[in-house]
Amino acid sequence: MKKTGNVIKYGDNIDTDVIIPARYLTTGDPVELAAHCMEDLDGTFRSRVKEGDILVGGWNFGCGSSREHAPIAIKASGISLVIAKSFARIFYRNSINIGLAIIECPEAVDAISDGDRVEADLDTGVITDVTTGGSFNAAPFPEFIQKLISAGGLVEAVKAGLIE
Repeated sequence: MKKTGNVIKYGDNIDTDVIIPARYLTTGDPVELAAHCMEDLDGTFRSRVKEGDILVGGWNFGCGSSREHAPIAIKASGISLVIAKSFARIFYRNSINIGLAIIECPEAVDAISDGDRVEADLDTGVITDVTTGGSFNAAPFPEFIQKLISAGGLVEAVKAGLIE
């Protein structure tokens, strides 16, 4: 599975309160959550993000509360992949559960700039900065997790009979 898009980049410790502010947690509607994704951190996010774009973050991406709303807001906004130096563990698992592709690769994060065009092959773990020609190797997910992400998350995988 390949993901290609333009990069929107942030720094370290992007927490779930910044990804989707608590005042919007009264809804579970992905469209409504996407409308407020990153608004307290970056007022231009909604106008810049395009379907398929790639979000790049630093260390401890998704720290904070365990709300599933955060990866839902990111995915619903059109982001196809999040590349970070590291993820908070609960955000990592919530992302897989809802079918948001994520990958850890500190070297790629250091080299990739905001606005670059990036392609990531999730089967091999190879991340290519198309803009600069740089190439980076990350550990790919095991096949069963790739199936979860491809299916759109845990619930969709169960519905499709991929998991019993």
